Amino acid sequence: MTNPLRTPKGLSRALNWYPPYRFAGIRVLEIAEDWSSARVRLKLGRLNRNYFGTQFGGSLYSMSDPFWCLLAVNRLGRDYVVWDKAAEIEFVSPGRGDVYTEFTLTGDRLEEIRAATADGSKALPWFESTVTAADGTVVARVRKQLYVRRKRDR
Repeated sequence: MTNPLRTPKGLSRALNWYPPYRFAGIRVLEIAEDWSSARVRLKLGRLNRNYFGTQFGGSLYSMSDPFWCLLAVNRLGRDYVVWDKAAEIEFVSPGRGDVYTEFTLTGDRLEEIRAATADGSKALPWFESTVTAADGTVVARVRKQLYVRRKRDR
């Protein structure tokens, strides 16, 4: 039997029930069947408003936190070690309502990573996503750096 967390639908369901996401108003709208993309929404609610009545910065980051790593580890497969290494967030404008972000891990990026790690070296690729309001206004830009290498033979 397949571990449900190893399927896009199963992982989406689990993340949507995960208390830090559930109580922050974060909802995984979709993870592509081939793990190539994900879409996430953050509803503005009383549990994630900041002092000014706009989206709490920690929630804006949280909605973006695990997805590059999750997409990469599932697309690269079990022969790779993938970890989050670093992150940056730039707050551009206040989130006054629901906000959205998308992640797309292209085949070209995967090939770059595979080539960089083919000899056993580590790769430290950066990925970017944009958090936007429903009208397309940019609310935040998030950058994540991953640590990736092929697993060593034992």
